[in-house]
Amino acid sequence: MAIKSSTKKAAAPKSSEGKFGKETYVKWYKDMLLIRRFEEKTGQLYIQQKFGGFCHLYIGQEAIAVGTASAVRPTDKHMTAYRDHAHPIALGTDPRVLMAELYGRITGCSKGKGGSMHFFDKEKNFMGGHGIVGAQIPMGTGVAFAEQYNGTENVAIVSMGDGAVRQGALHETFNMAMMWKLPVIYIIENNNYAMGTSVERTTNVTDLSKIGLSYEMPSKIVNGMRPEDVHNAIEEAANRARRGDGPTLLDIRTYRYKGHSMSDPQKYRTKDEVADWMEQDPIEHVLSVIKSNKWLSEKELSDIDAWVKNEVDESVTFAENSPYPDASELYKDVYVQADYPFIKEY
Repeated sequence: MAIKSSTKKAAAPKSSEGKFGKETYVKWYKDMLLIRRFEEKTGQLYIQQKFGGFCHLYIGQEAIAVGTASAVRPTDKHMTAYRDHAHPIALGTDPRVLMAELYGRITGCSKGKGGSMHFFDKEKNFMGGHGIVGAQIPMGTGVAFAEQYNGTENVAIVSMGDGAVRQGALHETFNMAMMWKLPVIYIIENNNYAMGTSVERTTNVTDLSKIGLSYEMPSKIVNGMRPEDVHNAIEEAANRARRGDGPTLLDIRTYRYKGHSMSDPQKYRTKDEVADWMEQDPIEHVLSVIKSNKWLSEKELSDIDAWVKNEVDESVTFAENSPYPDASELYKDVYVQADYPFIKEY
């Protein structure tokens, strides 16, 4: 029997559309549409058994990835969990190398060794998707410590699911991050379900932003179905971090239209619940703003659709024509021998 969640849709956002112009909205639209179509194709290919392993889709949550990317600097560092396909696309990674990684090919962003859950792009400062629940929380905070230690103005953005906040390492990390005023933004991509268990069934504190209160960490709820709201919250948190004032926790409310993974039958929620959330679709919202302002003609919108389709098709062609790693790759990238010039002498 399906369990009907008491999940409520995110509150209607306060209008901040006037702050953003045509260029921003068009980029959000193109990036979100590319993420959505890449993910849809990924799901199709997975069902066709073109590649294996676990596979977690981000469909419905695109506004968080693009709103974050537009609000920070290219030098800032990003780290997330295993639902990691959207983040590098929003940061500008070529979808061809991402699709090749799904296929386990040497041309993939992790040389075909990481698969769906372990994308990585050093050039775009995407420090990886991580398969161990909550592992990225202390790891990403370590990246923030390195930025502070080296005297940069860079910020670390650490994303996690609502299920990951139950890990004890989060509390140890939050304590240290506030003690040392580390330049880090913690994002809870709160889609209300830790696999199939709703937030309401795991805690009596459903406002996850309150987790930061005992550390006096600035925290707030953000509507994750609107890139404007995400951008504004991330920008505010990044400015705080760059001033040396320390971390921020954002409970960003969103929703995944698909299951936790490709093997999820989704019996824990109703079709009506999914349909209610889809009424807030972030891509449709941005498209409506573009149309209402007459920023793009129907021909220009059609051209974007065609460009996105071509990008996805070419990524599949690139992946399928790429070679598998040589057996010798098993012994590479396990350890690295290097000097450490960034360590200061005391």
